Amino acid sequence: MPRNDPTGWVNPGLFTRRRFILTVPLLIAVDAMSGDHGPRVCVPGALAALKTHPHATIALVGDEAQIESHLIGVAADLRARIRLVAASQVVHMHDAVRDAIRHKKDSSLRKAIDLVASGEAQACVSAGNTGALMGMGHFVLGMIEGVERPAIIAPIPSQTGHTLMLDLGANSEVTARQLAQFASMGSVIARDVHHIPTPRVALLNIGAEDRKGNPLVQEAHRLLQQLPINYTGFVEGDGIFAGSVDVVVTDGFTGNVALKAMEGLARFIGSAIREEFSISPLRKLTAAAAYPALSAIKTRLDPRRYNGASMAGLAGVVVKSHGSADQTAFANAVTIGIVEALQSVPMRISKQIGLGAV
Repeated sequence: MPRNDPTGWVNPGLFTRRRFILTVPLLIAVDAMSGDHGPRVCVPGALAALKTHPHATIALVGDEAQIESHLIGVAADLRARIRLVAASQVVHMHDAVRDAIRHKKDSSLRKAIDLVASGEAQACVSAGNTGALMGMGHFVLGMIEGVERPAIIAPIPSQTGHTLMLDLGANSEVTARQLAQFASMGSVIARDVHHIPTPRVALLNIGAEDRKGNPLVQEAHRLLQQLPINYTGFVEGDGIFAGSVDVVVTDGFTGNVALKAMEGLARFIGSAIREEFSISPLRKLTAAAAYPALSAIKTRLDPRRYNGASMAGLAGVVVKSHGSADQTAFANAVTIGIVEALQSVPMRISKQIGLGAV
């Protein structure tokens, strides 16, 4: 079960570079036009998150008429915690990052990020174009001082709950110094968002022995040993799921390949189980008897529970939901944004980076 506490705790603070001031109630900017389903999923997903987070308010950004059509019948007390922000454009999945930045300044994605930059909102959540979200976030918000590259971090199911992994696709090529920065950021998010007191941080490698790995990994290993984090050394691919570490650090190319392989394997296993249990009446009877166990496994591995990837390193909280997310999954992404805002994650990363001086 994910270890994030949806209530969090409030630590009002000032993130000086972006004037990042936390107040209660929080305002979360939601790109309501994003993803495969747009307002049909984003609006009810945001509402579901609001119901369990009384300290939060939501700014739904996009086509006001479309958004309003999904607010019909919403209770007055809940509707009072929602504001609409008009946007005339949408960033589509096929849009190039540079074109989106230059030509879609009135898009729901850009205006949601602008709300964070101005200090009106404390987090942005979108299910839209990952590259555009990262690119616009970098362009508008800038980076936390001392962080060279942003990284995508998300939880992966493991035997003991979940393992956080970064980078999952933002940087195909990295330096050892950047991997060390990823480690520091991952440690902060594991500790302050997922409430793991002393996160165990490991570097993904082809072997656990100190002598293994290419020069980049070896240099990163040396740097990570010098950081004020609980660095435990190398971990192999199978260790991601073993629960022996809390944060796995790698480059975006390797991380994204690993993530897509995990998703593909999960779909294959699910399909194979359904196929095998439907071969004959006896198999179907067996499936009925095994239903409680199968249902528990399905719940444990349900990707909706792990939806919500953080754009770590940006000077503001930006959370990416999966484009095909349903209402439950999108609500979880909004929750991640709420908790990161409550925990002043950019400010905490800034402090951790300063301590590590990598």
